[in-house]
Amino acid sequence: DGEVFGFKCSTGLLFDVNRQICDFKINVDNCDVVAEAKVPQPLLEAAECENPDHLGCGDGSCLPNEFFCDGSVDCADGSDEGWCDADHDPNAALPCNPHTCKLPDCFCSRDGTLVPNNMELSQVPQMIILTFDDAINSENWDLYTQHLFIPERKNANGCPIRGTFYVSHQYTNYQQTQKLWNDGHEIAVHSITHRGPEEWWSSNATIEDWFDEMVGQANIINRFAGVRMEDIRGMRVPFLRVGWNRQFLMMKEFGFIYDASMVAPFSDPPLWPYTLDHKIPHQCTGNKQRCPSRSYAGIWEMVMNQLAIEGYTCAMVDSCPPHLSGDEVYNMLIHNFKRHYNTNKAPYGLYFHTTWFRKPEYLAAFKKFMDEMVKLPDVWFVTNWQAIEWMKKPIPVNQLNQFEPWNCKRQLESNEFACNIGKSCKLHSRVLQADRYLYTCYECPKQYPWIRNEFGLD
Repeated sequence: DGEVFGFKCSTGLLFDVNRQICDFKINVDNCDVVAEAKVPQPLLEAAECENPDHLGCGDGSCLPNEFFCDGSVDCADGSDEGWCDADHDPNAALPCNPHTCKLPDCFCSRDGTLVPNNMELSQVPQMIILTFDDAINSENWDLYTQHLFIPERKNANGCPIRGTFYVSHQYTNYQQTQKLWNDGHEIAVHSITHRGPEEWWSSNATIEDWFDEMVGQANIINRFAGVRMEDIRGMRVPFLRVGWNRQFLMMKEFGFIYDASMVAPFSDPPLWPYTLDHKIPHQCTGNKQRCPSRSYAGIWEMVMNQLAIEGYTCAMVDSCPPHLSGDEVYNMLIHNFKRHYNTNKAPYGLYFHTTWFRKPEYLAAFKKFMDEMVKLPDVWFVTNWQAIEWMKKPIPVNQLNQFEPWNCKRQLESNEFACNIGKSCKLHSRVLQADRYLYTCYECPKQYPWIRNEFGLD
């Protein structure tokens, strides 16, 4: 109820009450805070500001209207940032306007279920998107290379099927990450620290924190896995805790193309991805979840449709009921596939943490599902980025063999190929107060890379 409790950080660090993180003393200036203040509601138009382009804070002072709900506190009482959901933000995004929102730059529909360009369903490919969260390392390398993404599983154009990997930093093998990128998989960002508590991402993380975590991880992937910066296009927030406007301000400034963190309420038919030019076409799902209230033109939301199983719904496959048999898992995958395929053919996303595959019957069921899907001529396994490319320029299924973004011809420079034997760098982390190993084809850094020191400088 607003009370602040004691918390002990490692030696040399202090606890930042606002950001809920241990940091170096020089960065912490709120040790005197002992209670959480309740933010007053802004007066807005009721303040009757002299300037018609200004709105009123809770104390009656007036500021330019663009200062309200922009992610930075400007009112002395903090009221400009305290009431900022889609119903209270004075600068909230407007509902979908299909007359002005046109592909390839903008896509929306009133309820989120419309097919791009109203294409006839028989001409629409059924896309299946496989994503994997967290570290890439020896724990899951054989799963990826020996079981799921094998040469025999190809799309109709003869290209091997590919997935999207949301990579967090700690314990990631960047040599293996580079090899996946070489093979045509999409490498995307999942933060440096993957820190808790979960609500920190939604409520406490500042715009600077978002830059530190997400742009920092993009820099680490670029530096130590050799992935081109222009190929790091998307991100997923840890715990799927959407970061309100602050997250999307960071994305806009850095140049991220899409987010893949928002879970939609269960919908039949399911939802298509959309751009954030307009108000999101669904409720913001989750306890104390904070979806963006403003417009972020051109940024795509690869919305997560939930799976249905035995009266339950689940966004991540590994959050579905754990007592299922292998046959029940297979039936769940097929049932939900048909829910997409037989309605509006919205992309069918299957989102994983790889611990789910440790049950042999689950792995067998999923491989059986994949083998059935690649037999269907209008079903394509694509990455999130490839799905966006098709939505920007929808072409009929009988022309997809010539669709350049879905082919497998890659031109890599000689220094971009992953090495056969990488460097094993034993490095100390001052923040973690421990040693960590970093695996890379490039030079070992001096320190273990971390937020605000992503290149591991001394």
